[in-house]
Parts: sequence; structure tokens; C-alpha cells
Amino acid sequence: MPRDAVPAPAPREPAQVRNVALVGRAGAGKTTLAEALLVATGALPRMGRVEEGSTCLDSDDVEVRQQRSVTLGVATVEHAGTRITLLDTPGSPDFVGELRAGLRAADAALFVVSAVGGVDAATVALWEECAAVGMPRAVVVTQLDRARADVEETVRLCKQELGDGVAPLHLVARGPGGSVSGLVSLLEPHVDDDTPGLEEADRLRAELIEGVIGESEDETLMDRYLAGEELSVADLVADLETAVARGSFHPVLCVAPLAGIGVTELLDLLVAAFPSPCEHGCPPVTRPDGRPAPALTCDPGGPLVAEVVKTTTDPYLGRVSLLRVFSGTLTPDTPVHVSGHGGAERGHPDHDADERVGAVSSPLGAVLRPVASAPAGDVCAVVRLTSAETGDTLSSPGDPRLVPPWELPVPQHPVAVEAASRSDEDRLGPALARLAAEDPTLRVERSRDTGQLLLWCVGEAHGEVLLERLRTRHGVAVTTVPVRVPMVETLAGPARATGRLVKQSGGHGQYAVVVVEAEPGPPGSGISFEQRVVGGAVPSQYHGSVEKGIRAQAAKGVNGDRPLVDVRFVLVDGKAHSVDSSDAAFQSAGALAVRELAAAAGTRVLEPWCEVEVVVPAEHVGAVMSDLSARRARVTGSDADPTRDRTTVRAEVPEVELLGYAGALRSVSHGTGSFGRRPLGHEPAPASLVAVPA
Repeated sequence: MPRDAVPAPAPREPAQVRNVALVGRAGAGKTTLAEALLVATGALPRMGRVEEGSTCLDSDDVEVRQQRSVTLGVATVEHAGTRITLLDTPGSPDFVGELRAGLRAADAALFVVSAVGGVDAATVALWEECAAVGMPRAVVVTQLDRARADVEETVRLCKQELGDGVAPLHLVARGPGGSVSGLVSLLEPHVDDDTPGLEEADRLRAELIEGVIGESEDETLMDRYLAGEELSVADLVADLETAVARGSFHPVLCVAPLAGIGVTELLDLLVAAFPSPCEHGCPPVTRPDGRPAPALTCDPGGPLVAEVVKTTTDPYLGRVSLLRVFSGTLTPDTPVHVSGHGGAERGHPDHDADERVGAVSSPLGAVLRPVASAPAGDVCAVVRLTSAETGDTLSSPGDPRLVPPWELPVPQHPVAVEAASRSDEDRLGPALARLAAEDPTLRVERSRDTGQLLLWCVGEAHGEVLLERLRTRHGVAVTTVPVRVPMVETLAGPARATGRLVKQSGGHGQYAVVVVEAEPGPPGSGISFEQRVVGGAVPSQYHGSVEKGIRAQAAKGVNGDRPLVDVRFVLVDGKAHSVDSSDAAFQSAGALAVRELAAAAGTRVLEPWCEVEVVVPAEHVGAVMSDLSARRARVTGSDADPTRDRTTVRAEVPEVELLGYAGALRSVSHGTGSFGRRPLGHEPAPASLVAVPA
């Protein structure tokens, strides 16, 4: 479709803007619902994922091939004079970075729940995550017309699992054979005494009204209701908007997108009852150097502050940055200050630069529609920002501000890659830099111990998508290799050995003899060196040379590439020659002494251990502990947080057992667990692990 085929909605005042994130588990029907809303507003001619001539929110090449959402899809449309931006988030836990980007750009979340799949633990975890950031929420039950759909049971589970404040807005009307024929609004009174289920409808309507007016700012509204006065739908909708904006009331709607049932009602609800950017508020800001800055308001005339919530690369336009404008108005060719702070621990160093934005566009999936401006509250796309990365802040060069980055998971799944050819190796570095700029949940690292190039990903699916993007988007072929966990060695006991270098080759020769004693040191003590030479057997100017040779050999290792660690070396004796001794000769003698000591005392192979903290719902603690035990872990304790129904399990685990733990934890916790790690030290490795080549 041509980029200007669908006109962009006109800019609106913040009060006439709605930014809504579609959230839910994979397969719940988020993208189908979003496309049905686009069709209903006229932005799309018809439904269809990859039809020629239609715009699909799953426009990424990987999404088209895999037929699932792996990235944030964005579309801005207009309904009833209101500008609505839909942010379709992936449902897989591997792409939680895209989910949190969508939440950052949104002012409310629409939870999509399948009438077939119901409410699972992953849905509850997402709900709690939105609650933790104060995100207003509503629920949409989809796939009403599928076989085995149970709408009433799904609504009941929503009320049971998602907590207080969840109440249905509609009942499903059924035609002959039990098929869904329409919706019955609970906001309107029912006067037909012959309506099936009238008693249940009246009960649910009473619960809905009491829940809505309980959040009302009109103190007389409850009195009017209790006095028997029939409240108008307009009164109820106005108070419903207040209740949703406060994040304490969560209406449940029912939609059958493919049949067109409930789609218009949902659009009307987004306009009438969802909060605007003014009501949701703006994030805190500081100056780039950390000094305080005045609080923001959603004012198109205020200072310019926008945030990059997503970065992509277009083959024709180059880098495209998706922005949420919190304050001020962004126009084409505007000079901006780009600040990126707070991402250094994720491999995104702090940076500041002055740039000029290119064209400003309104997104409709892959289509970018030029607009004259993007005022506060809007979500827009800009091009030509060469230094901006996901999470960066754009502001006025004369009045720079910084929005703190949103919290992202620390990637815990390593993937080791190698370039397939010399030409691929030349292109690999720049390609990975572009991927890291687009995806803040990716960390690229060259292992100091093994030399492997590691992509730290959120999970296996995340890694697969990154590898496919390297191949298709950047034309770089890589192969994956097993991740190597760096083993080390220490001496098995104390020993005394002589390192002797005596060579004569005509002219000056090489002469150095050192006698060294060594013993294992405490774990984590590293390599220590001291000298107890008496009588000048080894001249003092060569003591440092001996130490340098010992440390170099220890770092290199004596068996394969396993470094020697935690050993205390003592130089006790030796010999020197007035002509043939030198710094190089005593370095070599020191290295020879290390090899002789290892042969005399023997060595023990050590493997790295980590301290981990696993956070899961209380119901999965047993499964998590059982899985950890199978990984040779030592569980050291646990702490329960009853306010969040979460338990933190602390354990000490061999690092090699954590290579696939991200996926294993997701399996045993049904997608609700997370974990972090920190290095703990080294311990003797089992014989089965030592037998594996280093």
C-alpha cells in the first residue's frame, strides 16, 4: 500500500486522545481484535493478516513468517472525533520488552482474554504488572463464536482471578442453536419481563452500578440510586470514565471480532470511558546531569519532552523512532537534544547528542502517514535520528530533560554465535549494534574468559528472532555454538618445585634458576606472590620478573585453557649468572616453576557458581525447588510476600546449570517466574563435567 494511501487523523487536543495498549497471553486474539477495530474505523478495507493492499499490525518479516506477534504493533485511527492509538503488544514472555514499551506509550491497557483459553497464570502476572505501574485496565473477552467458548465461565474467572473492581458491562445474547447474536448492555435498564435471564441481568446491573458510583465524585449519586431513582446512561458512563481512570474499576466487555459483534461498542467505550493523556499524567523528569527539573503536564504549549519507545530500521527510510510525546509539540525538522541515560548496565552506554528530526508521521502498522505536528499526548514516528535508541529522551536543546528509563528484565539466556564467513564477520559488529539500539533487552558481550561472542536474550524465542533478523534484515549469516562455561584450576595441595632455564648458544646465553613453594589459597583469593630469598641467591631486580612469569603462566593455565587461581606462591631460592641472567630468563623460569608445581601437587578443576533469586507465585515454589535440586543447587532460603502472592527463593547454583534455566523456569512456573544472578565464586567440578573438553 502506498505510504500516503490512508490519511492520518488530524491532531487533537490531549483530551480527545486515547492511547491504549492491547495486552494478553499469546493466542488470545489481540492482533485480530486490533485489526477489527481498524476496519470498523475505516483505516483498513478488510480483515487479513498478509493480504495484498491491506495494512497488517504484524508487519515485521519475522512476524509474517511465524504468524505471531513478536514486536510492538502501532496504529492510530479516529473514532467519534477522538484520536485513538492502539498498541498491540506481543503475548510471549520472551518479548516483555515490547510489552513494557507499549505500556510506557499508553494511558490505559485493554486486557484481551480468550473465551476458549480463559485466564491463566501468565494473564494474572501481566495484570499485576500493569497494576504495579498504576495502569488503568479493562478486559475484553474475545473469540466468543469459537467452538468450546464459554463466555460466562471466562467472565467469572476474570472476576475471581483479577481481583476487586472487575465487572461485566454486557451480557451475551444468543440466537437459535446457542450461537452468539449480539450483546445486552448492563448500563441500560431492561423492561421486557420476558427476556431470558432477566433476574441475572438485573443482579449484574446492580453490581455494576454500585461499583461505578462507588468511585464517583458526585456524592449525591449513590443517594439518588438508593432512593430508587433511575440513573441515566450518560451519568453512568461519566462516572465509569472516572472509575477506569483511577485504576480501581475494570469493566469487562465481550467482542467477536470476526463477526463484528461488540466492535463498535468497544470503540465507543474507548472514547467515552478511557482516560486521556491529561488524566493519566506524565512520568517524572530530571536534567540530563541528574539535577531536578519542573514536573511535566500534558500541555502542547509546554517544553518539548518525548521518549523513544521503539526503534526499527526501514530499508528505505533508515532508522525509524516511535515516540510518545509527553509535553510540547513536535514538528518536522525540529532541533532536539537526545539523552540516553540509565542503560549502561544493559550494554547501552550513556550518551547525549543534538540532532534534527526528519519527517513526523502517524503510524498505521508499517505505513507512515506524514503529519504537520505531533502535540502532547500523541504517539508518532520520526526518521533521521541517528543516535537515538529505544528508551532515549528527546527534548529542546536549550532546555534538555531526561525521562528515567522504564524497568526491563535482565536477559539471562546466552546464545554464542560465530560469523559464517570473513565477509559476515566484517558486517556482524555493525549489525549487532543496530539490533542492540532497537532492542534494550538484548545485551551483546564478548566473554573475557572464553572469547565467545554472546547474545544475552530474554529466552529461546527471543534469541531465534534476533538470529533471523541478523540473517534477513542485515544480511549476516551466523552459526550458533555451545556456550562455554569458563572452568579454572587450583593446586590440589602444597608443593615445592624448581624452574630452571639454562641455555648456551654462543655469545650471551640464558640462565635463571628459581625455587618456588606454593599452596592452595582461600576461595576467591586469586594469585598472590611473595619472596623469602636470603643471601641474594636471586638478585632483587629479578623478583618482579619471577612474579610476572608466574602470573602469566597462571593466567594461561597448565592444562588446556583453564587458568590457575587461588594459589599462594613464595620464591625461596634460586641462582643467577652475572652475564647470562636477564628479565626474560627469570620470567621464563617463573613460568616453568608453575608447570613443575602443578605436576608435583596435581590440580583440581573448579567451576563457577552463582547466587540466584527466583521470584514465583507461591503455588509454584515446590516445583521450582525440585527443579533447582535437580540442577545441583543448594537452596539457602525463601521469603514470602503475601501482598503480591510472590515468593523469592534463594539458592546457590553451578553456572553451567543456568544455561537453559530461563526456559526451564518459564515451564515450571507457567510463564510467571523470573530470576536474577550474581557471581559467587568457584567450587570443585564433578568428574562428569571435567571430562568435557574445555
